[in-house]
Amino acid sequence: MYQKRRSEDPQQAEMKTLVVGVGGMTNGGKSTLSRSLHQQIPNSCIIAQDSYFKDNSVVPVDGSGFKQYDMLSALHMDTMMRDVDSWRRDPDSFLRQRGLNPERTTPPVDTEVFVLIVEGFLIFNHRSLNELFDKRYFMEIPYDVCKRRRSSRVYTPPDPPGYFDGHVWPMYLKNREQMESMVSGIVFLDGLEPKEELLAAVYEDVCQEIERLREKD
Repeated sequence: MYQKRRSEDPQQAEMKTLVVGVGGMTNGGKSTLSRSLHQQIPNSCIIAQDSYFKDNSVVPVDGSGFKQYDMLSALHMDTMMRDVDSWRRDPDSFLRQRGLNPERTTPPVDTEVFVLIVEGFLIFNHRSLNELFDKRYFMEIPYDVCKRRRSSRVYTPPDPPGYFDGHVWPMYLKNREQMESMVSGIVFLDGLEPKEELLAAVYEDVCQEIERLREKD
């Protein structure tokens, strides 16, 4: 959700904000894309949904004995929303508190744009969070590729036998159906495309939005 505010210092540029959502299935490449965007876009930072999982001891178990991690109830979404709201109130201070020094555009411009990249597998399923996004991207890959990538990674706690087919994939299909029924304006990305091409396309799209914000009254 676009925001703008005028600095109390008349010599400083006006500040505007842009919130970008990078969603997608497990192991689809959303974290890689988000990190690459962050490295290329000045005054940007990442809030990753995976950082807000509840402790394993309180995550419920289904009838098959599988931990129900692929649900919003397994996440501290209230804490995540507070962090997002903190950035929206003052992105400059938010960056400094996390050891990131805000960059000033050279040559100076009348408007500085701060960009928040929110990354996660259920970011578009949370209504209050979804309403804040100015740009939405969703990384997708085929079932077989997803399963292979998932099996090659080590999780804490580790995936039990049958977890992918018994919980992860069915929940992905359910969550995606819900997402598509309630959200519009998502750009779907093929996670099998070369990383450089995906990054170039999204980076160009976001940069165009940044320039549009700078030119907007």
